[in-house]
Amino acid sequence: MTSEHEELLENLTARDVLRVSPVIPVVVIDRVEDAVPLARALYAGGIGIIEMTLRSEAALGAIAAIAANVPEVVIGAGTVLIREDALRSVDAGSRFLVSPGSPRGLLDAARALPVPLLAGVSTATEAMTVAEGGSTEMKFFPAESSGGTSALGALAGPLPHLTFCPTGGITPQNAVDYLALPNVVCVGGSWLTPRSLVQAGDWASIEELARSASALSSA
Repeated sequence: MTSEHEELLENLTARDVLRVSPVIPVVVIDRVEDAVPLARALYAGGIGIIEMTLRSEAALGAIAAIAANVPEVVIGAGTVLIREDALRSVDAGSRFLVSPGSPRGLLDAARALPVPLLAGVSTATEAMTVAEGGSTEMKFFPAESSGGTSALGALAGPLPHLTFCPTGGITPQNAVDYLALPNVVCVGGSWLTPRSLVQAGDWASIEELARSASALSSA
């Protein structure tokens, strides 16, 4: 790693998180031993960030393995629901946290943590509540069923200072439409790491999916 990259990892902000790659892979992993080769395949394809969701017993171990063995990848924890999830994720080595919602207790707890939280919002009121706490970068979830690009585009008018990572229903086909919005820097998607490829250890195919995703760009 370069000294510039090391400094980024040490002083990571929510804005930095959104700007690592045009797509943040949203990963569900079943075996800790798959974590390192998965991270290396994504990085080889040009994707330098992972949201490891806390939806399996292997998640925290996978975060720790990536943090220790693939430090060039910015590893974060997703599906963070409560303060205890956040604490365990940071202890495992997460450099950022992602929540599907924005409960007040979690927002308050996040302010005391050394890593940024991308809180989930789906309405103007939720976005304004998160912004009141000082966070201008957030997750728009579930994107497609919450109005998609039309809803996000509408939010850009009254809330031009806010930036979003839409997640939920994002595909290689509609990702470009989201990335063209002025208030979107990256998207979150699970298509880069389908469980079938991960379980088969088909790292070459995952690298190719990452290469295609890394070629996407925001407006």
